[in-house]
Amino acid sequence: MAVSSGYDGSGVAAPPFRVLGPLEVSGELGAVSVAPGRQEVVLGALVLELNRVVETTRLVDVIWAHDPPKTARAQVQICISRLRKALSDGGVDATIETRARGYILRAPEDATDVGNFRRLVAEAHVLARDGLKMPAVETLRSAIALWRGRCLAGVSSEVLAGTAAQWDESRLEAVESCMRLLLELGRHEHLVGELMQLVACHPLRERLRGYLMVALYRSGRQAEALDSYHQGRAMLTEELGLDPGRELRDLAQAILTDDAELALVEPAEPDEPRSLVAAPLSEAVHECSADPDPVVPPRQLPADIGDFVADDTIVSSVCDAVTEGQDKGQLNVVLVLGRPGVGKSTLARHVAHRLGTEYFPDGQLYCDLRGPGGQPVGPAQALGRFLRALGVPGQAIPDALDERAEMYRSLLAGRRILVLLDDAVSESQVLPLLPGTGSSGVLVTSRGQLTALPGTRRFDLEPLGPEQAIQLLRRIIGEHRVESEPAAARVLIRLVGGLPLALRIIGARLAARPHWSLSSMWHRLENEHRRLDELAHGELSIRASLSLSYDDLAAADRRLLSLLSLAEGTEIPSWLGAALIDDHTPHPTDLLEPLIDRRLLDITAMDQDGEFRCGLSQIVRMFAHERLPAEIPEAERAGAVQRMVGGWMALAERAHKEIYGGTYTLVAGRGERWHPPEEHVQRCLRDPLGWLESEQTNLLNAVELAARSGLDELCWELATTLVTLFEARGYPELWERTHQVALTAVQEAGNERGQAAVLGSLGTLHLYRGEHEAAGPYLSAALEIFERIGEVRGQALCLRDLARIERHHGDDDRALALYESAERNFVRAQDVIGRAYVLGEMAHITMRRADFTRTRSYLDEALGICRSAGFDRGQALALRRLGQMLMYQQRYEAAERTLLEVLAMVAASGDVVGEGYVLHDLGRVNAHLRRMEQALQYYSRSARIRERLLDHSGAAAVRADIVAILGRPMTSVG
Repeated sequence: MAVSSGYDGSGVAAPPFRVLGPLEVSGELGAVSVAPGRQEVVLGALVLELNRVVETTRLVDVIWAHDPPKTARAQVQICISRLRKALSDGGVDATIETRARGYILRAPEDATDVGNFRRLVAEAHVLARDGLKMPAVETLRSAIALWRGRCLAGVSSEVLAGTAAQWDESRLEAVESCMRLLLELGRHEHLVGELMQLVACHPLRERLRGYLMVALYRSGRQAEALDSYHQGRAMLTEELGLDPGRELRDLAQAILTDDAELALVEPAEPDEPRSLVAAPLSEAVHECSADPDPVVPPRQLPADIGDFVADDTIVSSVCDAVTEGQDKGQLNVVLVLGRPGVGKSTLARHVAHRLGTEYFPDGQLYCDLRGPGGQPVGPAQALGRFLRALGVPGQAIPDALDERAEMYRSLLAGRRILVLLDDAVSESQVLPLLPGTGSSGVLVTSRGQLTALPGTRRFDLEPLGPEQAIQLLRRIIGEHRVESEPAAARVLIRLVGGLPLALRIIGARLAARPHWSLSSMWHRLENEHRRLDELAHGELSIRASLSLSYDDLAAADRRLLSLLSLAEGTEIPSWLGAALIDDHTPHPTDLLEPLIDRRLLDITAMDQDGEFRCGLSQIVRMFAHERLPAEIPEAERAGAVQRMVGGWMALAERAHKEIYGGTYTLVAGRGERWHPPEEHVQRCLRDPLGWLESEQTNLLNAVELAARSGLDELCWELATTLVTLFEARGYPELWERTHQVALTAVQEAGNERGQAAVLGSLGTLHLYRGEHEAAGPYLSAALEIFERIGEVRGQALCLRDLARIERHHGDDDRALALYESAERNFVRAQDVIGRAYVLGEMAHITMRRADFTRTRSYLDEALGICRSAGFDRGQALALRRLGQMLMYQQRYEAAERTLLEVLAMVAASGDVVGEGYVLHDLGRVNAHLRRMEQALQYYSRSARIRERLLDHSGAAAVRADIVAILGRPMTSVG
């Protein structure tokens, strides 16, 4: 670690100690070298506490978070001694002094970038408070420019990581303050691009997303502002199971309604913040004249719940929807939907009580349409009850349904009555119960869609967010018990997905047993096999609630739901249901519709072609899995798993074919595929690499499921096929994870071909990481098996990679011989892309030998092969070699044109690894052309990509070229 003195991004002289990024030190004599590891950790701790004593025990902790050695204090002293020498030799204006309990780094207050950042942010706040907003913005920009990456990036210390994370958060807060001030200054149109980048980097920060929404709205882009909100909401739901916060929801509502408060006006005083809240319900009270009819108005509502908790915005919106247009005679039918246990009935009853006699003074009718024992109540029976409640004697009630409905509508005409129809099963139940005029209101809850109900306002309830869920538990068991175990409370909420019914059951059980801790309840629920048993108390039961929806399903739909519990991952693509039941329908989405209608599946996403993806909540998954043995025999379950994994294999293989122009460079296995409908496949694979990226989680789960299910052949085939994604997008850790799983599976099964394929691919992974010595044993072991079983393509792949090792060792003759052997085997295997790759590598060797005739011949042939196959990445590789050859020939302008073409290709395909290499090449070309500023820009972009991909050797090579230009490392590559 070293850096020379210079200027930081804020435009002022760089301080000697810089931690807002990788740890860097400079002095009068230039760069100061500090050994990586313990010395960096100790110095980082001292810099963060400049001019304050850092106790020795603290330094021990930051070096060894767990189990420090007995010699820890002595080793700290050694680090201090070496740091003192490094600072002194480098001419740094700072000293490390010994104190009774530790050490202190003594230096001027402006000697650290973190101190300068703190000072600039404080100055900006004072300026903003005094109304000097533009100077405040400029000061904040200077503070933010001090950052070169994450605080103490590359310094390995669990303890320091926590402090560094706090500084990273301070930077984001400064960015947010800057954006807020610029919005107040009316710079919204100029901020949209910057805010979009910030939101892309920090998609879960609601404040940044809110500023983007305001900037878009004020720029006349209302639809995009709302789209940004919906994207953020979907991401929060998918990744964290949360809804956006109240402030962001209110902002979205204000944008939707063109709230005048969003217009740019003079900002409010700091102590008078503006807020956007939902408008209160109208305070107008309808006066009702004295009714000569002595019949008591019906008041049939069940009791409201005293500890009711819900999203205030939803409650207000439902209230408004029920009462909207009442004075104009407009009948409002409001439908509250949601999965079992989400609190539909509770919310509807609360709304009905809230509106009560104020809006519906003539009465409230209520009917539980599910009925006792779960048997649906017929509309004639419900009308009979309503007519009696409205004062009609039993003997006067007609027998026919249509006559009862006519009498009911006549009695409600001109009266303001609220009708609450709870847990409706079908439209045929509800339609006869609708009033004929608009003076009344209708509130319906249902687990189904009831799409045939005319003129309805629909509200989909979601589980409670974390704060609302905590609030509900507080109200049930008391604030003290929740506050004494906050972590356990959060885990309980997560285990039940914020489902209100489940939380009420947990609360009821804890309230009945004051001696139980929340942690004890947590441990009871951890066992997935018993979780549904634990979620029952008295008449409250999650299993019973789900059973009502499950029992309503047709037999085929019950079987499908049970099988879907075998699928792992947060999302279920539409074809998966068809695979599980081996149905080759051209429209697999139709199979899932009944489950979606009953709210047992949730639609989580919709693509541009209208194809949807579903999610299965954890509780529904457990319930369905519990039903699996009774619904599906074991042999059928095994077949369903095989088809599901086979479907993922078929799609991944097809994606590879689309990218490479065929199954080239893949060792073929014999795993059985299940092929989704061709039309669906074509839609998915319009962007094959993008599809692999988007389905990454499901594909990884499929590898692990195959291993657990004894499908070793599909396991290794899928793992090795996914290298297409891992290599292009830079996922070495996933490459290793899937292959270790697959290696265990094939070794246990005695699958030689699979073992060789996985070992060879692991060897390639080590080469990808620059670990040439580690790669050799894997590749040699794989080659030995491939030669024994006669797998020619596998031999070619191993020989290709062994040649790379020889090149690394500097033995180009041996490498060329291995490449020639690999080429012959690729020809025998009819693998043209594998051969093209080898030709490109042979060209690199002959290029370095200045044999440009052979180099051009190799590259022309490789390029022709890749163009014929439609393999864009191969074309880019061959063209990059051509650009390098032109550099060797000192034809720099021609090299630049070629490499710019390559850069456009890799950027368009999302090949970030290739992008990092080509940017480095372009930097070298521009350096030769003496365009030093452009060269540094290319180098900087290349270094950032390679550091992000953990390609440390590649990043070091780029930095060496930067030093060659500047005579020192660049100060703001990160």
